[in-house]
Amino acid sequence: MLDKPIAYKTWILVADGEKALFLENIGDGELPNFEIRRVEEQDNPPSREQGANRPGRMNDGGTAHRSAVEDTDWHQLGKERFAAELAEMLYKMAHRGTFEKLVVVAPPKILGEMRQQFHKEVQDRIVGEIAKDLTNHPVDQIEKMLAA
Repeated sequence: MLDKPIAYKTWILVADGEKALFLENIGDGELPNFEIRRVEEQDNPPSREQGANRPGRMNDGGTAHRSAVEDTDWHQLGKERFAAELAEMLYKMAHRGTFEKLVVVAPPKILGEMRQQFHKEVQDRIVGEIAKDLTNHPVDQIEKMLAA
């Protein structure tokens, strides 16, 4: 969570596994005013639309007993890949000096995936993390939720 209000010029990344909003607070901590700086989206259809084959089966040895093998979750892999791409984008932006402070808002699983991918230069600029999915909320509602 956030210990203090989001300061002027702080960037806020609101992401899930398929969409990311890069916002900047052009207001202050008391009256935040988030402006969209960049939007990234990934086309990530459900796994059933991405897999080509039925899940496999494996012999357990002995008689004709066979067990199902879990199919790859292509949708989840896509989300993890998108989290890694976001971490790389943030690194490039931090390296260019695009932002000095960053707040990251993402569902717990995606937040954890991004944490593993963040470069030290990005980690040093993170001033807060919130484990919530806010990507489908309008910007004014995101402002209210983060200001509370």
